[in-house]
Amino acid sequence: MQRIQQENPLQAKELRLHSLFVRGLEGDNAAYRSFLQDSAGHLRAFLRRRLQRWPDAVEDLVQESLLAIHNQRHTYDPAAPLTSWMHAIARYKLIDWMRRHGRNGALDMTLDDAGELIADNDAEDGAATAGRDLAVLLATLPDKQRQAIVATRLDGLSVREAAALLHLSEADIKVSVHRGLKTLAMKMRD
Repeated sequence: MQRIQQENPLQAKELRLHSLFVRGLEGDNAAYRSFLQDSAGHLRAFLRRRLQRWPDAVEDLVQESLLAIHNQRHTYDPAAPLTSWMHAIARYKLIDWMRRHGRNGALDMTLDDAGELIADNDAEDGAATAGRDLAVLLATLPDKQRQAIVATRLDGLSVREAAALLHLSEADIKVSVHRGLKTLAMKMRD
């Protein structure tokens, strides 16, 4: 499992969550508890990226998403990517939150901000394919750059948190992310 995580962290996360979830559906309470704990962190990062201007709303939406996942667990098709299904549920909760708070003036979003959110949602509709494509691209990067990008951009950790996790300096994390993203952009143009 460690080898898979090093080579393809997105696939490893998907496999781990999927395994825990399916075992939980089969009655393994410890696996389901682990799934909920791991999913909370995953959803927290997913929602934190979308709610940078409203960080106080993240925890509430994580809890609402987890509750919806639990309540809708019987609708999940085990042949489908689990994280895509989870992201769809979290997006619906996010949209509901925006509707509720938009009426009270809490949602002052510019057209650019809204376009960015919509683009993120459209991109994640093909998350299974995009995740595999991203994993293939990330695998071409040096370990340090790949790990820095996964920690900060995909897992939603701060630079400080990523530096502590990877035992690197904050400056090293920033440089690794910058260089890695630059390399990925060049590869995507080819």
